[in-house]
Amino acid sequence: MSARARPEPASAGTDTAWLQAMPAVFVLIWSTGFIVARYGMPYAPPFTFLAVRYALSIACFLPWIVWTRVSWPRDRMQWLHLGITGVFMHALYLGGVWAAVKAGMGSGLSALVVGLQPVLTAIWLSALSHGGGQAAVSRRQWLGLVLGFIGLVLVVSRKFEGGGPGDQATWLNLSFAVVALLAITAGTLYQKRFVQPCDVRSANAVQLGAALLVTLPFALAEPESMQWNTQLAGAMAWSVLGLTLGGSSLLYLLIQRGAAASVTSLMYLVPPSTAFLAWLLFSEPVTLTTLAGTALTALGVSLVVRRRAA
Repeated sequence: MSARARPEPASAGTDTAWLQAMPAVFVLIWSTGFIVARYGMPYAPPFTFLAVRYALSIACFLPWIVWTRVSWPRDRMQWLHLGITGVFMHALYLGGVWAAVKAGMGSGLSALVVGLQPVLTAIWLSALSHGGGQAAVSRRQWLGLVLGFIGLVLVVSRKFEGGGPGDQATWLNLSFAVVALLAITAGTLYQKRFVQPCDVRSANAVQLGAALLVTLPFALAEPESMQWNTQLAGAMAWSVLGLTLGGSSLLYLLIQRGAAASVTSLMYLVPPSTAFLAWLLFSEPVTLTTLAGTALTALGVSLVVRRRAA
């Protein structure tokens, strides 16, 4: 009798399919973050909103951790590494984005600035590989870097010249967006380098706790108070359930499972998606200059992160 191959369990195929779909799902969720910021900021100061978001997210994670008996990191250094990652990827990144939107930057432009994160990540990793005999930055990557910045300058220059309320570029809100860009880049690289694999629920709780400690003093110093209404409550609910419990958890899993390259490759789809949603929901103008700049930036990022042919 000929031996027949033993079929793989159905759960294994499901897990594989889910892992393959995770990057795309993450990018779809991540794109809504800039839209939610625009929805919530008219009725709340940025750091107070984020402090409440972190506290509610922790309140959701803790019962889940207790119910499922999830283990906490045992190594003190892992607590420290998770805390530092939380400061970068929550307190500084989200604080920069929310502050930029509050200061008048549109959702599309904020997504475009932060969308350069794959470029910085690829350039940094290429520089690290220089010791292995490889070129630090290839000509294709330099071309992509130049195109990406030209596209960003086209869009930013248009926003500096003018724009409607909530869709303007100033040196202040641009500085906030750049802080967010540097923070998400540093946080991603730091987590991949120092954070050991552990349960995403306990890891997220530690990261959010550190972000809350850093954000709370800024929230207490804000003179403005939150004006609760249906729009603000909806923005808060999606920020906690969709973005923190969903998007941040997916990002942590993808980095730990080695699929960060897939996320990086798809990240350049976030700015055009956000620009379309911002035009649809907030009537943020999409001119030919904006379209050309966004397309150039997307092309530049794709050239930087694209893998070399085998």
